[in-house]
Amino acid sequence: MRSWPPGTRPSASAARERAEAAALQQGVRLRKIFVLLLGCVLAVSAAVVMAGTVGLLAETRSRPLTVAEQNRYKQDEIARRWQAWPATGVFPEEVKYLGLERATQYARRVGIAPESACGEAVDASVAALLDEHGCVTVLRATYIDQTASFVITVGVAVFKNEESRVGATEELTLDDRVGVLPVSFPGTVTERFGVQQRQRSGWVGAGPYVVFSTAGYVDGRTRAAVPPEEILHSELWPAAKSIGNQIAYFLADPPTVPPCTQGNVC
Repeated sequence: MRSWPPGTRPSASAARERAEAAALQQGVRLRKIFVLLLGCVLAVSAAVVMAGTVGLLAETRSRPLTVAEQNRYKQDEIARRWQAWPATGVFPEEVKYLGLERATQYARRVGIAPESACGEAVDASVAALLDEHGCVTVLRATYIDQTASFVITVGVAVFKNEESRVGATEELTLDDRVGVLPVSFPGTVTERFGVQQRQRSGWVGAGPYVVFSTAGYVDGRTRAAVPPEEILHSELWPAAKSIGNQIAYFLADPPTVPPCTQGNVC
């Protein structure tokens, strides 16, 4: 057996040192790789966050409304008025109308009826049509003219949107004997106003609403008791129609649209 010169035999401690050195070098290499990967991940994350922040700022910053956004704002505002406004906002205490010789006069509200299902507030032939086109509810109030001679019930049929309302008005009859059912209030001058006392009825479309009007005489005269020529030429119907048109105008009057997405400053 070959003998090793003194002092040249490898020791266990030297082998361990070499192993430790190799492990250390491998660890250094792995750490560099890890740091490099971590840097890449952080760089990509930072880029994503930056892009998202830029996009969010671009989306949320105040800017001018587009024409489509302006129209949508108007439609949404008009469509919620029947709920957003108090009942006295839908049916003002006084409504201006034109009397004889186009004199400005004012009708006075006598009372506001509870909100009604569509089928309960109009004649049956009209109710079926309203239901078919998605009528939501009907609001009603009764007025008397300035001379306290005529009584007028105004009914606002609410639809889901203007398209539904247009579909309904394209099919609504022009028969002036049917429409909204009268609302009378006991103990007032309107207490004799019922279905038989309706002289004429009509309607007008406005936004997602159909505004019905029906009118009669305070003294309770029935339609059958009034000659046809008097019904056609009486002051009663122009006043009633004007009152209904005024309420329709209030409901569908276009609101002021803010110029920017966050108010008046872009």
